[in-house]
Parts: sequence; C-alpha cells; structure tokens
Amino acid sequence: MRVVIQRVGKASVRVDGEIVASISKGLLVFLGITHDDQIEDVSWLAKKTLGLRIFSDTNDVMNLSLLDVDGDMLVVSQFTLHALTKKGNRPSYIEAAKPETALPLYRSFVEQCEEALGRPVATGVFGAMMDVELHNDGPVTILIDSKNKA
Repeated sequence: MRVVIQRVGKASVRVDGEIVASISKGLLVFLGITHDDQIEDVSWLAKKTLGLRIFSDTNDVMNLSLLDVDGDMLVVSQFTLHALTKKGNRPSYIEAAKPETALPLYRSFVEQCEEALGRPVATGVFGAMMDVELHNDGPVTILIDSKNKA
C-alpha cells in the first residue's frame, strides 16, 4: 500500500464537473493499493499518515501532526501509484489491486482515519475519473510504502 501525502492549504475533487469533496488546511492523501495488501498495511499506514509531523509549530519547525493542528483530510484512490515503468514507455498496472480487493481496504483506511480524527474524512469517488485541485503548502510532499517499514 502506498500513499503520496501532500500538505495543503486547500484541496478539492470534482467528478463530472461537480465538486464532490473539499478541505481547507490539512492533508491530501493519494492512496494506492496492491493485490497483496492486508488490513495490517491499512492500520500501519493510517497511523503513520496521521502521526507525520509535517506542520509547523510556533518556532516554524515541522513538528506537528495533522492531529495536533486539527487539520482536514482528503483521501483519493489512485491505482497508478503501483505503476511499473521498467519496460518501455507505457506503464503497467498489473500490481494494482482489483476493485473487489482495493475498495474494502480503501474504506477501512478512511474509517480508521475518521476514528482517529473524531470526524469525517473527505474522499473522492473510488474508481471514478477525478479532477483534483490543490494548493500545496510548502510544498511538502511525502511518499510512504507499507512494504518499506524498516
């Protein structure tokens, strides 16, 4: 399971021209799920994402987490995070989980984040073509893979 986390001043998702989700200050999380991901990956990655100290404290040092700053979260499914690009110029997506595997794990990730935050997490529409708009704060962009815990 992989995430690309962007610290944002604001972000939104449109499907068919309509805004389906938006947040203010917080994290935009692109979530990619592969065929061998398990609930343990979800739990580890949700905890890691929420605990990342990438927001500035009063001394302008990145020392605070999303929980500390009471920020918002927007989670967008993105199977392309598991693209294989070794051969040729057309990425292969065979490592990305099929929807019947990915959707329950995606929902679990969102639910675990909601439980920790104590409020709803905004989401895109799983499997839809989405337009994502964001104001990257920093910019701060972090990549985390649950298979690289050590």
